[in-house]
Order: sequence, then C-alpha cells, then structure tokens
Amino acid sequence: MYGVGDVRFFDRIAPLYDLAMPSASGEALAAGFARAERPIDRLLDVGGGSGRASAALTGPNIIVVDVSLGMLQRASDDRGLSALAGDAGRLPFRDGSVDAILVVDAFHHLPDQRAALSEAARVIAPGGALVVREFDPTHPLGRLLVASEHAIGMGSRFRSPDALTADLDAVGFDAAVVDRGFDYTVAGVRPAEVD
Repeated sequence: MYGVGDVRFFDRIAPLYDLAMPSASGEALAAGFARAERPIDRLLDVGGGSGRASAALTGPNIIVVDVSLGMLQRASDDRGLSALAGDAGRLPFRDGSVDAILVVDAFHHLPDQRAALSEAARVIAPGGALVVREFDPTHPLGRLLVASEHAIGMGSRFRSPDALTADLDAVGFDAAVVDRGFDYTVAGVRPAEVD
C-alpha cells in the first residue's frame, strides 16, 4: 500500500502517531458520504493506520485496512476496530461487497494510486461512495508538507483536488470536490448499474 520506506516509518511512529496528528474532521467526511446513493452499512478505511479517521464516524461496520502492522495494532488494541493487513492496490474483498471506502491523509503514500482507485471502484457497490481526504500540494502549507515528506525520504505523491477528482472520474466514479483548503475532501459515487 505504501512505499517500503513509508511502511517502516509508520511502523516506528505507531505508538506516537495519534499524539502528533489531529483528529479527522467528522463533518468533512460526513459531507462526502452524504453523496452516496445507498445506505452505508459496511465501510473500509483504506490506509486507515491507527483508525483515527474511523473514530470520527458512527454507524457503519468499519474495517481498517493498512500495510503497517504497527498502525493496525493501534486500531485494534486502542480503538477496538476490526483491522486487516492489506494493499490498497489489491483489496481482499469481493466485487461490490462494501458500501463505501474512506482514505484519510494516506492517498499520497500509495505507490500505485491508479490501482487503488480501480480497486475501490471494483469493491464498492453501485451507489456507494469513495471519500478521500488529502492535502493540497498547491496550498502554501501543502507545499511545505510536500517538501517535508520528501526531505525525510518518503515517496509521497500529492494530487490537487481537481486532479484527484479527474482521477476518480477516469475509473468510473461521479466525483466532486466537497471542500477545499490545506486539507480537502473529494467524494466519488459509483454509478448504479444500468440494465
């Protein structure tokens, strides 16, 4: 899911990660999920690490999927969440088997972003939603974050809100920017199948 160097980094900082990172915005995530055209009962938090974004949600059955075993242990032990080691580019779920996928502050770490989006389109049921919360590399603070992650050796590849929206559209989602700023939200709905 992440580059090898990124995985080692997250395994090392897992015990301190939640102290350094702010809580996820439940409002921003809810606005993205409001675009779904079906009830959200089963949700994957892909690249969900310690489960801090999942902790901002109530209602659905949530499974945190990540490659960092240290982070997954935090999600399971500290938050009591279901956690599964898995790669965003090869999700271990059947076609159309989930109602939504969430990716918070992790998309830029994925080595094959196109494969991750294609997998999301495969496993999300028609009418379901993909919500991505990311950092804008064109924002002044975003430029600083990009430089910082590259300086410590991460293979991060950031996308602007409009570029990420186009990427979601290209794999079959009906995507839109939900909010903009240093961190932004893009949501895509998988269209209902036409008979």
